[in-house]
Amino acid sequence: MNPTVFAQTAGLLVLSNLFMTWAWYGHLKTLHDKPLWIAIAASWGIALFEYMLMVPANRAGFTTMSLAQLKILQEVITLLVFVPFALLVMKQPLKLDFLWAALCMCGAVYFIFR
Repeated sequence: MNPTVFAQTAGLLVLSNLFMTWAWYGHLKTLHDKPLWIAIAASWGIALFEYMLMVPANRAGFTTMSLAQLKILQEVITLLVFVPFALLVMKQPLKLDFLWAALCMCGAVYFIFR
């Protein structure tokens, strides 16, 4: 596996996940009092930027990683982005379940990347 390609892929996926998380959940905080169609339109607009980062990330990553490795990398990054978002933006309580989920993801990373 090429470390440069891995770093580029991971970096783009982190940025993509920032947009994805906001598109999926940000409207619950900022647009909860607006009509559903506004939340959908705003989320789709944000998701455009997610896809503009995610597609090149997956194309680059697929040159040196398997599809399963790309998927697990994406899921780990999703958890790394989602937990701070849930805590800091959505003011959700910190739960031990986040740790257990992270440990399960470590197992997934081990088995897919070994």
